[in-house]
Amino acid sequence: MDLNRVKQILSSPADIEVKYHNISVWIDEVNEDGRTATVHMRGPLKETNVVEIGELTEAE
Repeated sequence: MDLNRVKQILSSPADIEVKYHNISVWIDEVNEDGRTATVHMRGPLKETNVVEIGELTEAE
């Protein structure tokens, strides 16, 4: 995924499913470096991780 698409997803009112290594995640924010984003897994766990934007994929 690229930075522009991540920003579109963040600003969208729609529930757009994003995956990180086949795990469904919410994007919390784009980090200042513009290459990483803070995400957390969908579901009861609220563990956050910083991941490379290029490793995120939009579910089909």
